[in-house]
Amino acid sequence: MESMGNNSPGPEIRALARNIRMSAYKARRVINQIRGCSYGQALMILELMPYGACYPISQLIHSAAANANHNMGLNKANLLVGRVEVNEGVVFKRIQPRAQGRGYPIQKPTCHITIVSEEISRSNDPIMSIESRKKGYVWRRK
Repeated sequence: MESMGNNSPGPEIRALARNIRMSAYKARRVINQIRGCSYGQALMILELMPYGACYPISQLIHSAAANANHNMGLNKANLLVGRVEVNEGVVFKRIQPRAQGRGYPIQKPTCHITIVSEEISRSNDPIMSIESRKKGYVWRRK
């Protein structure tokens, strides 16, 4: 019987950022643009986008590439941005002082971002182009 897990033979190349001080919705708006792109192309897209979420995501992509280079000896030019997840983190709750001694609640959301990179030559389907990878999500069975 075949296992239904990930078919990659070795450890995965990933970088994880936890408790980033932005909403998950704003981070997903940026992440959806770079999913399936190559390393250099993703950095170029992030530099040209006008959103504040681009900076921590570009730092995370740099970190994933550095992990691939240091831990596995891979070249940064041969990396793809593979699976990317943005999950909601804890919500910091604060009080905004208002008139007559009242206080209004303020919610400061956080998010967790995970980037799993793949090597271009070792990706699951090397014939499939980058553009066709970006068309939709790829759901894997667990």
